[in-house]
Amino acid sequence: MKMAALAVEETPSGRDALAEGLLDLLSPAVQQLDTHVHSVRESQVELREHIDNLASELCRINEHQKVALDLDPYVKKLLNARRRVVLVNNILQNAQERLRRLNHNVAKETARRKTMLEASGAFTPRSPSKP
Repeated sequence: MKMAALAVEETPSGRDALAEGLLDLLSPAVQQLDTHVHSVRESQVELREHIDNLASELCRINEHQKVALDLDPYVKKLLNARRRVVLVNNILQNAQERLRRLNHNVAKETARRKTMLEASGAFTPRSPSKP
């Protein structure tokens, strides 16, 4: 069984087929992960906006309060939470950019390998209706 695997790896068309299969396998996962990261980033922005609104509302309530109620610690906690949300959003943005570049490189490599295979005559694209 190991000899058959080595034989596939030794031929250029076998390596290209294996590489193309891996690229085809990874590409949907990268795209799905990119979509999820984008959704999380949107949620983070929405959360940050809600925190900002709540903090300003607490400041407004504190200013108009006749009873001495100190809301400053709560406002500080909200602002600290907002800072952490912004930090996580920046990390997600960097990860999404790396995913975008990876996806672009996967697509570029797939196209390059497909072109090489078509040029060598080892690969002929078939229409879906033909077996």
